[in-house]
Amino acid sequence: MTEQSPIVIVGTGLAGYSLAREIRKQDKEARIVMVTADDGVSYSKPMLSTGFTKGKDAEGLAQADTEAMAQQLNLELRTYTTVTGIDTEGHRLLLGDESLTYSKLVLAWGADVIRLTIPGSGLERVFPINDLEDYRAFRKALRPGSRVAIMGAGLIGCEFANDLRNGDYEVEVIAPSDAVMPSLLPPVAANAVQAELESLGVRFHLETVVEKVEPAGTGVTLFLANGKELQADLVISAVGLRPRTQLARTAGIDTGRGIVVNRALETSADDVYALGDCAEVDGHVLLYVLPLMACARALAKTLSGERTEVSYGTMPVMIKTPCCPAAVCPPPSDAEGNWEAEQDGTHVKALFRNTEGDVLGFAVTGRFALEKQALSKVVPPIHS
Repeated sequence: MTEQSPIVIVGTGLAGYSLAREIRKQDKEARIVMVTADDGVSYSKPMLSTGFTKGKDAEGLAQADTEAMAQQLNLELRTYTTVTGIDTEGHRLLLGDESLTYSKLVLAWGADVIRLTIPGSGLERVFPINDLEDYRAFRKALRPGSRVAIMGAGLIGCEFANDLRNGDYEVEVIAPSDAVMPSLLPPVAANAVQAELESLGVRFHLETVVEKVEPAGTGVTLFLANGKELQADLVISAVGLRPRTQLARTAGIDTGRGIVVNRALETSADDVYALGDCAEVDGHVLLYVLPLMACARALAKTLSGERTEVSYGTMPVMIKTPCCPAAVCPPPSDAEGNWEAEQDGTHVKALFRNTEGDVLGFAVTGRFALEKQALSKVVPPIHS
């Protein structure tokens, strides 16, 4: 390894490009090489569930091509390049038959969709949507008036349901939970979002799962555990994400739910860092934009010579369901207390108070969603 070895960033999603931008604010000249398994087109992953609402197809959601990003950020981009290993002792990133020496290595390669093992021979009509290429394939298969089934009623499932209805597609949502977004929203707010989605024409099948997917004409039949059968042209699998850890684990880097890093985003290996959906920062896996941006700002300073630990503010999650605007700041998982709700139809303001009466979290829907910024000032920041 020489002093001239570049900072290497693996991944050109929101995490990778955000970090590169932040590094350039600190250092205009540092050599940066970005490596990605896909085409490297810049886009915002959260925007994939807004295509029809914004009137944009996959190409319309792309923000800049690879050439533009390389020029804009003064860096080298290696697309369609698969990482096969990491030699932490030799400071080398292994790329099949070749290798790339790094001074600092940042793993920003995101998370994989959780793939359900469902019997049946209709699985080619099931689309996980985890990046722009996935979305491009889904939109290519979609036809006017298509019936779309969504497996999963979490944040992504609900956002896609709203967006597809805005595109005038029939939508059915299937999930094992008894409410939408059960890990994110208290029941009173979840019920409000579900009610507005139902008013929009989304049909929910909760407390059941898809047991089999079989071809039926140009579409599929979904056989549910509750005995129902649904017809669909396409199926979206939105059952969650799992941080990518395997290559790091194989390289001897500590992993847990994600790649384990401290508040300075340092892994257990010298000069190797992790950022974004693949990282478990100080015990937390936070698959949202605001913590990602805070981490990118801190890590850019560290990589530019000023070791900086990330400090989070209060980070509400914006839920992109235009039929029922919503935002949530979940309380800490170990907090003791209760939700208290003020409600007017599907307009909900729910506050989580601890036994001392302090507000540790909130969920707002409808017109109360306008209060998210004011409430963010009341809730303490996450493990600040």
